[in-house]
Amino acid sequence: MVAEAPTATVTGSEAQQQFQKLKTHLHRRMIDAIDLSKAGQIEESELRQQLRSLASHLVSMDEVQLPVDQREHMVREIMDEIYGFGPLEPLMNDPEVSDVLVNGPDRVFVERNGILQPTNVRFADNAHLLRLIHRLVGRAGRRIDEVQPMVDAKLPDGSRLNAVIPPLALNGPTVSIRRFRSRALLFEDMVSMGSLAPEIADFLVMAVRGRLNMLVSGGTGAGKTTLLNNLSRFIPVTERVITIEQTAELQLQQPDVVSLEMRPANVEGSGEIDQRDLLKNSLRMRPDRILVGESRGGEVLEMLQAMNTGHDGSMSTLHANDTRDALDRLEMMIALSGVELPTQVARQYIASAVQILVHMSRLSTGERKVTRVSEICGVRNGVYIIEDIFVYRMQGVDQQGRAIGSFFATGHEPAVLKRLATSGFDLPGEMFDARELQARPYAKE
Repeated sequence: MVAEAPTATVTGSEAQQQFQKLKTHLHRRMIDAIDLSKAGQIEESELRQQLRSLASHLVSMDEVQLPVDQREHMVREIMDEIYGFGPLEPLMNDPEVSDVLVNGPDRVFVERNGILQPTNVRFADNAHLLRLIHRLVGRAGRRIDEVQPMVDAKLPDGSRLNAVIPPLALNGPTVSIRRFRSRALLFEDMVSMGSLAPEIADFLVMAVRGRLNMLVSGGTGAGKTTLLNNLSRFIPVTERVITIEQTAELQLQQPDVVSLEMRPANVEGSGEIDQRDLLKNSLRMRPDRILVGESRGGEVLEMLQAMNTGHDGSMSTLHANDTRDALDRLEMMIALSGVELPTQVARQYIASAVQILVHMSRLSTGERKVTRVSEICGVRNGVYIIEDIFVYRMQGVDQQGRAIGSFFATGHEPAVLKRLATSGFDLPGEMFDARELQARPYAKE
């Protein structure tokens, strides 16, 4: 006697949930029908074909009561359940989606162009969502359960996955996926999109080639890693670069790149290797530059030491509300390292290590902008001397919901120009004259 299958005969969000329940029921029947002992002996393409044929047979059975026009859609979703992202597959294939956020089985949101939007995607229930989480986490070589109910992992396609399950997640399993772009956003794209002005791009390129130490600050999702990836394109191919990240996201094109990723503690709470451990070890690997994906804690002391002792051109990102707040956070993270430095000494150390600060912002319209490029000119009477080189000023929002504003040169001529000139890079002084920067085509190799 065959168990009665759920049907998808209602409308709206309930229909979507019923559809997912029916899919879950059919998926389980497929698992029961497969001889798992022989599955490993079949080539991948043949196995997929057999699974699709079995799915097509099941959805066409009278007892399933699935309308003919929905059967092919059901087969695709069953295959996505086995090999892809389940109900999230259409969202993961949408090039405009940058984040997929799942707050339980019936609340799924996406970010498009910096704006959060609800979707009609639904899971059958908490168990359905939990199975997807286990499969994605397992694919990334991690585990998640009641003992370890949180995980941060990199998926095979490069996307970053964060999942939290009960008992920590009170309203059901929660998933956050930061999408991986199939095509990297280049400086040329950022200029054409209005994220920065051509003069700012020229200056940042010369700062990278001239081996200035840089920090990129900004809020969550402001585009810090994207900008750091772009800056890394201009590191000479003759240099050895080491990247250090919590979850690997940087994609450098140079031939001599060593990518290091921290390792979380195991179930017994041992075996953790954090970014500070990686930074200490990287200094023994003969790096020309060190790129820290995101500074979070005590590792900033080793990073600043590297910047001060021959690893010029090193870069990192950190969360901050503006450039001065970024320096305050650096001081706080030095304190987290366990080394008790007087404030005056810590500030002198930071000012001698970092030359350029770049601040990224995600505006209320969802657009991402380089809102400030500043130079640290030292410390006077215990206070940082920070001079803005370029700024972005927003005046409002137009009828299409886009920001109205302009980039400006402040008139400050950077002191680092002398250092760039001695390195063979010559930037015209007039590009720093106080004026509004005009948009123009940009192509930088």
